[in-house]
Amino acid sequence: MKTIRILAVDDHEMSTMGYKFILEDTEFDDFKVFVDTAKTFDAAVEKIENSVNSFQYDILLLDIQLSQAVEGPAKTGEDIGIFARKVIPKTKIVFMSSFSDNYRINSILKTVDPEGYMVKTEIDQKSLQAMVLTVLNNPPYYTQKALAAIRKKMANDDIVLDEKDKKILHFLSIGTKTKDMVNHVSLSLPSIENRKRHLKSVFGVEKQNDQALITESRNRGFI
Repeated sequence: MKTIRILAVDDHEMSTMGYKFILEDTEFDDFKVFVDTAKTFDAAVEKIENSVNSFQYDILLLDIQLSQAVEGPAKTGEDIGIFARKVIPKTKIVFMSSFSDNYRINSILKTVDPEGYMVKTEIDQKSLQAMVLTVLNNPPYYTQKALAAIRKKMANDDIVLDEKDKKILHFLSIGTKTKDMVNHVSLSLPSIENRKRHLKSVFGVEKQNDQALITESRNRGFI
């Protein structure tokens, strides 16, 4: 019988072990499931790289926010998805996240174009089983909250944060002054200030201070 190999990435071991227990215990008609796990960005990347010349994963299950093992801009499940698209492009990608914010979900749809998105509060045994069958045979698969977010039109729906935007948010979050960011981001001071104003507009905190931008971007999983 064919084996479907899944890599589940989440810094909460209870989540990955839950996925593993349910899916490996499920009797699918024409295949069985093996679930591998990883808790960090680096561990996930290493396992993906090691799979390239052997079995390769059929599905990646990715949480967005991950604990950070090293200093520097946060590496997320979104970054893993972007990496995986380059090295194992045939692998299906499903995000399993607590974030149901439509800006965050639509951003990931543009950067990664996953085969599925499940909001964690909607995940149960039946939805996990349905997700596997759907993404293998007729993707995409979305839980109801994810689908609602995707359908909702947003004024800034066509905006995706680039690496410089993410760096600005990161350095703001660790207390770096705007005038000192020129040492860390390859932009002029006026350009950085313009990007900050633009980011405040994107996150709906135009008339508030930098702390409001930090709080809102953290709530949406960008830092």
